[in-house]
Amino acid sequence: MINLKNKNIIITGASGGIGNSIVKKLSEFEANILATGTKTEKLEELKSNVKNVKILTFDISLSEKIEEFIENATTQLGGKLDCIVNNAGLTQDNLAIRMSLDEWKKVIDVNLTSTFLLSKFAIKKMLKSKSGKIINITSVVGHTGNLGQANYTASKAGIVAMSKSLAIEYAKKNININCISPGFIKTAMTDKLDEKFKELIISKIPSARLGEPEDIANAVLFLASDQSNYINGETIHVNGGMYMA
Repeated sequence: MINLKNKNIIITGASGGIGNSIVKKLSEFEANILATGTKTEKLEELKSNVKNVKILTFDISLSEKIEEFIENATTQLGGKLDCIVNNAGLTQDNLAIRMSLDEWKKVIDVNLTSTFLLSKFAIKKMLKSKSGKIINITSVVGHTGNLGQANYTASKAGIVAMSKSLAIEYAKKNININCISPGFIKTAMTDKLDEKFKELIISKIPSARLGEPEDIANAVLFLASDQSNYINGETIHVNGGMYMA
């Protein structure tokens, strides 16, 4: 049986739909959670409604402050870090010939560089306790490519390759680094899609439906638990069969 009691976990992007679901799911299994995001009001609401949750507003694009953030978050959790879920990210879509250098760099910097730095400084904490888990949220389009998302797909594919390298480096230190690759999940973002476009997406999914945020949260729960201790450098695909590795 999964039990996360006394496990200290940082979750980024906690104010969004998937992040919110991850916080709630891990709380159900008694984890101590530090939820972070840019929307303070939503974080406060999360703290009010979910047990064992501390919050810290932080923008992961501030790469020069990430080390300080990890230090502050770990301190709030009592000085020990067992797991970090790197869920935060952004999109700035455009066709390649129209994509500005700023659009390219911003997505790469936030999605890939910040995930690397969050992982790097989390690993430093985990080395002290000789164990830890890093769970990086990627995307199905990092494996398939997608129209107008050269920057986003590159950033997500980069996270997968980076995670494999980190897993090789730190497996002997009892630190597991894995990815979860969501397909199309019901969120505020997909709610805004045109119904015909949504139907087109669903027609390409063997399960014939969009995923739920809880589908991702369940995969995170498994990777955060001791049941996943011999899994390292892997990607769990949660996409209803849309992409099969």
